[in-house]
Amino acid sequence: MTGSLTSSSPRGATRTAAADLLDLNTLTGVAEQLVTAALRAGADAADAVAVRSVSQGIEIRDGGVEESERSEGDDVGLRVLVGRRQAVVSSNDVSAESLAAMVSRAVAMARLAPEDAYAGLADAALLARAIPDLDLLDPELPSVEHLEDLTRRAESAARAVAGVTKSDGASASSGIGGLVLVTSGGFHGAYLGSRHGVSMTAIAGEGTGMERDYDMSSALHAADLESPEAIGRSAGERAVARLNPRKVATCKVPVVFAPRVAGSLVGHLAGAVNGAAVARKTSFLKDRMGEKLFASGIRIVDDPLRRRGLRSQPFDAEGVACAKLAIVDDGVLRSWVLDSATARELSLATTGHAQRGVSSAPSPAITNLYLEAGTASPDELVADIRDGFYVTDLIGMGVNGVTGDYSRGAAGFWIENGRIGHPVSEVTIAGNLIEMFRTMTPASDLTFRYGVNAPTLRIEGLTVAGR
Repeated sequence: MTGSLTSSSPRGATRTAAADLLDLNTLTGVAEQLVTAALRAGADAADAVAVRSVSQGIEIRDGGVEESERSEGDDVGLRVLVGRRQAVVSSNDVSAESLAAMVSRAVAMARLAPEDAYAGLADAALLARAIPDLDLLDPELPSVEHLEDLTRRAESAARAVAGVTKSDGASASSGIGGLVLVTSGGFHGAYLGSRHGVSMTAIAGEGTGMERDYDMSSALHAADLESPEAIGRSAGERAVARLNPRKVATCKVPVVFAPRVAGSLVGHLAGAVNGAAVARKTSFLKDRMGEKLFASGIRIVDDPLRRRGLRSQPFDAEGVACAKLAIVDDGVLRSWVLDSATARELSLATTGHAQRGVSSAPSPAITNLYLEAGTASPDELVADIRDGFYVTDLIGMGVNGVTGDYSRGAAGFWIENGRIGHPVSEVTIAGNLIEMFRTMTPASDLTFRYGVNAPTLRIEGLTVAGR
């Protein structure tokens, strides 16, 4: 790639990405060449994906720069199908010689590959006919000096919080990425997106009594980031709040998940409704389509078309038009998350959720997934809890996708008589996701900060294993 950056701001705060970086015509031409050449070489069908990425970031600790990096490149991938046999090859070399070698290698590999009854391009009738503008691109990349300024402001704000004794690092990053997809089925599409982020981790206390916590903000447009001062202050206050944690006896109590960890429960649902897991029969929900898994009124939605959404996309990795999908509606499981191959295996239609890298075939994945807000405030959710646990941090990945058994390390605060009280650490919370879904109550405080979002959530009768 030959893209560069040119200064455009009198203060050096931001620089506009050069026109060649924002122009995907060359990559589109490469993808078209690959598909055409693959068909001439004997493929029955083919698609090509090209990805452009430019990223830069900086990390500081205690005022000193620990790392500053920048990367940029173009990568291409080709998938060919010979009958029901398919192969994928990729390269970061877009020279004519490299492209010719890719085509020859891919077709030869496909002829030797085992047959896959479900492999193939997407149904032409489902392909996107128009590419909506989702406002995914902020065309200005900050200078390294500006990123460093963000980190220093975040770290200073954290260090200013009484009780914070150390910085565990602040970071800031930005980047622009582009995707091109061309298929022999007639689809040509391309889009660009950007990403900006700032984070801070603070340490409070001394010696063996030290506690650590963090905060972060991520957005497609720099203007949508939370201020570094707010991020730093929040990280510091969270770390201080965790000082002097107490132990709790093992018990079964209501557990309330703070928004930054509540999304993990929705993420576990996403794994269980993924078409690949359902087709392999490795999902604890594989036989529960159409069942009422949640309370009435609960709605869980995946929205790939949300403007400025962190995971938004105007079309999926097979060129299928994207649309908002209610996975759970009024508490009832309504849909799997599918690409074309898993849809064929399950005798269904794709939901337009194919994603892929340059070196892999498409597979289903969520985009902007969220659980809709409830009507009760977070305070109202805890008001009637005599003893309970408010979770702010989760550790480990202790979820069995086949059975739904749930067990994760956790830290947070004990709830006493309807109020959030002293900090608690080194406990485990356990249950089964089916039962947890049935008793889930969402609060009214939904905000969109991550790829998967949920408001504060209350779950009844989880086991908290302490001393």
